[in-house]
Amino acid sequence: MTSGTIFNMNPVAPFPSSRPRRLRRDEFTRNLVREHQVTPHDLIYPVFVLDGQNQRQAVGSMPGVERLSLDLLLPVAEDCVKLGIPVMALFPVIDASLKDPTGSEAMNPNGLVPRVVRELKKRFPELGVMTDVALDPFTSHGQDGLLDDTGYILNDETTAVLVQQALTQAEAGVDMVAPSDMMDGRIGAIRQALEARGLIHTRIMAYSAKYASAFYGPFRDAVGSAGNLGKSNKKVYQMDPGNSDEALREVAMDLAEGADMVMVKPGMPYLDIVRRVKDEFKVPTFAYQVSGEYAMLKAAAQNGWLDHDLVMMESLLAFKRAGADGVLTYFARDAARLIRQA
Repeated sequence: MTSGTIFNMNPVAPFPSSRPRRLRRDEFTRNLVREHQVTPHDLIYPVFVLDGQNQRQAVGSMPGVERLSLDLLLPVAEDCVKLGIPVMALFPVIDASLKDPTGSEAMNPNGLVPRVVRELKKRFPELGVMTDVALDPFTSHGQDGLLDDTGYILNDETTAVLVQQALTQAEAGVDMVAPSDMMDGRIGAIRQALEARGLIHTRIMAYSAKYASAFYGPFRDAVGSAGNLGKSNKKVYQMDPGNSDEALREVAMDLAEGADMVMVKPGMPYLDIVRRVKDEFKVPTFAYQVSGEYAMLKAAAQNGWLDHDLVMMESLLAFKRAGADGVLTYFARDAARLIRQA
């Protein structure tokens, strides 16, 4: 029999009985009570790969980031393994001669991405490899899909091509496909196709809440789609930055269609979305600290306005605190080294 007394489940004594600064007095106490932390296992490292041998091209708008040919990418993969970074995400830089309006090179089983996947899995089977499912690196117009006569991006016709692209990548041995195109229904179509081919272990990380953001500029420079896209935009398929409830609908649809993990992109300007997604669905939730975020922090650090390592780690901690299980970040290797030294 209960007394009817209601107990406060989170009692806080008034000052001076309660002095919160007691738990901040020294480093061992701060470490003991810290609610969130970043480890190398939380990080996914995005890389840009191009064809050829001994090819190294700096990305001017992303200090410290390079486009690398496979032979130069292999030491990077080895470094990821040594640092404990679990996954490397591939983004291809496709020669202009291979681009066309339909992005047909994306389905070439002997194309750049399948060849890189096969070699990485052969050399480093313990390293997870993730590939981008989207047509913008392969199309002559820089859009993520097929165009109709008016220039509008077709949904279902694009999805059919994305399915073939995902199958090509999965059959090359990739661990995880990540559709970043934002076409309606593409997760279900890809999942059904993978199941039909017996590729039941291929994971899908869906770019579920990908916003039509201005923070992608340096990435488009890196993959060479900025020039093709020109003054066009992607607002008819990527999400409106003003919308939050819509993100939950998008995530719900992707989970219902068979996504194993979901992603919010960009990262720090959308931490509220990360938190809402994690609270609502309680599924593996990731965020992408995109090129523009990286470039801003790098530029400020290079100018001496911010401490590089401190803001890098603080920004990554913000993702974990907001509910992200992991972060795609160009800082991954630098952060992992710093964590190991601590």
